[in-house]
Amino acid sequence: MRPPPEVAGPSGPISRRATGRTVAVLVLVALGALIPTLGPAAALEGTGEAAAPGVAGIGLLRTVLFAALSVPLGELFVDRLARRVPGAAPGRPRSWSALAACAGLLAALGLASVVATGNLVPHSVAAIDVGGLYDSRDGRLALVEVNAFLLAALCARSGRPATQLWPLAAVVVAEALRAHPTTEHTPLLGSGLTLVHLICAALWTGGLLHALRVLRHWGAVPAGPALLGRYARVAVVLLAAITATGVCSSLRRMPADTVLDQLTETAYGRVLLAKVLLVVAVGLLALWARTRLRRAADPLTACSPARAEVVALGAVVAVSGLLTALPLPIRWS
Repeated sequence: MRPPPEVAGPSGPISRRATGRTVAVLVLVALGALIPTLGPAAALEGTGEAAAPGVAGIGLLRTVLFAALSVPLGELFVDRLARRVPGAAPGRPRSWSALAACAGLLAALGLASVVATGNLVPHSVAAIDVGGLYDSRDGRLALVEVNAFLLAALCARSGRPATQLWPLAAVVVAEALRAHPTTEHTPLLGSGLTLVHLICAALWTGGLLHALRVLRHWGAVPAGPALLGRYARVAVVLLAAITATGVCSSLRRMPADTVLDQLTETAYGRVLLAKVLLVVAVGLLALWARTRLRRAADPLTACSPARAEVVALGAVVAVSGLLTALPLPIRWS
């Protein structure tokens, strides 16, 4: 008896569908990478602001760094949830943590080289003053990130991959401190808000990506919807924390009576507005996925909007990378 089309061999519909999905993912990744590289010109146009040298490259490096944080943290988070699901299959998809840590290491090295040349884009190896990194706060934080990603890569390849949590935590703390220099008003408060924001965003983004990979690895088993449901319940809390810390951080840099003007008249405000709109879209996709999970005859149909949510979250990460490279808004009186 001839098999149905959906179980055709390697050259059949499944293979073609998998190839199409792979191409689509590569295209979306390429488009996401264009956001931090092409975004500065559009964001700065007509504002009268000047971008720092190499803003597009720095935005791209920070996008890679944020993604490199999200992947391993998401894997650790979802694997912990999966172990608590009754009847869960023991298998897991191949870890991407080591690869992500290597990408994060390269991004951290690139950012450290910028700091080592006085926040200028180095045009030669001779222009990089490695020893000077020890003489500044930003330089020491950059070195912490480089060493932490290197250690995270080694931990990911070891017999105890959960130990990578500690170097990854060091990266998050370093990023939170870097974003708020000591000359800023109440820098510790700002660093605390950024710390919570980064952790929740990484768990949400990386967690959803890994949850979908686990569901695909398990196949159509009852434990799949249970895992997605557990993730969805935590994601609601993560979204609330991201929203609260994001609003507080924005109001610290843009006083409430100037927000509407700065959202359209400054580069930082424009990119922040784009990020807010993307987060709203992500929230709607998450709501759609949660509705399908609870009401659809087949709960796994929630994977469709969840995949779209992952793509939108990737765009949020790219916009966030660009946001960190743009000049901070003026605190208008």
